[in-house]
Amino acid sequence: MTSPPNHPRPAEYRRISRIIALFLFLLATPTLGRGDTRELVIGIEPEHNIFTQMEKYGHLADYLSEKSGIPIRLTIMSRYGEVLQRFKALHLDGAFLNSYTATLAIDELGMEPIVRPVSQDGEDDAHSLIFTRRDSNIRKISEMRGKSFAFVDPATTEGYLFPMALLKRHGVTNINTFLSRTFFTGSHNSAISAVLDGRADLGVAKDRIYKRQTAKDSSIARELVILEESPPTPETTLCLKQDLSTDLKNQLTEIMLGMEQSSEGRDVLKTIDSLRFTRATKADFDVVRQMEKEAGFPGRAIKRQ
Repeated sequence: MTSPPNHPRPAEYRRISRIIALFLFLLATPTLGRGDTRELVIGIEPEHNIFTQMEKYGHLADYLSEKSGIPIRLTIMSRYGEVLQRFKALHLDGAFLNSYTATLAIDELGMEPIVRPVSQDGEDDAHSLIFTRRDSNIRKISEMRGKSFAFVDPATTEGYLFPMALLKRHGVTNINTFLSRTFFTGSHNSAISAVLDGRADLGVAKDRIYKRQTAKDSSIARELVILEESPPTPETTLCLKQDLSTDLKNQLTEIMLGMEQSSEGRDVLKTIDSLRFTRATKADFDVVRQMEKEAGFPGRAIKRQ
């Protein structure tokens, strides 16, 4: 007498069916290339109010998702400089970075700069502005001795690296003995406010944010005076990680470079206060590397964070 065939039980049928369905789904799903993901996570540094910033860049993420067919999710990095730790942990596929953290990401992590925005004024670079209250009687570097200084963050060119390089260029070897007090405000807007309300004698901020604030409140320009301005440095730049496919990088680059050609793209650009995107290269950041040498910390000041 032969034994009856060993048929799978109903539960086994369901398990086998799920495995087959998953296999067929993977066969039918296009891949993005070696090292790519089916969702791209892009970081944003806390340059402005984080809620406003997330809303503005959210329109851009939606646009890129629609045009590329790849879901793109944004995440706010809680501090400047956090990008290095996040990339190392493989949590991010790219980020919009200020010129200092972009330089660090390019030099230390092999990140690739893709594009950076051109402002409504037609500029694709940024300047650092050092300012004081008009009634402070501070007008030159030597008169800064013994004063308090509000920086933005140690991982910013406009908010820290430039003033450090400037002071070193003028013979200041120890900032802690030259200035009476220093502190980091965490944002460019807050550095401006710190000087306005008297919490600091001196402050520093990115020119675009300074101009935006003075456009909203003309009294700021009357109360503050600009003492120094940096050479031009790259504006916020989109950098992507090294192991994303070349095809994907090229696709995103071309989509962003072509946004100004359509009314839909121009509307999205307006939400981030830009006219268009322009290509970015690694050589754009040589000016930042030079400031690092002048400041005396080419070994990277933000590693202490």
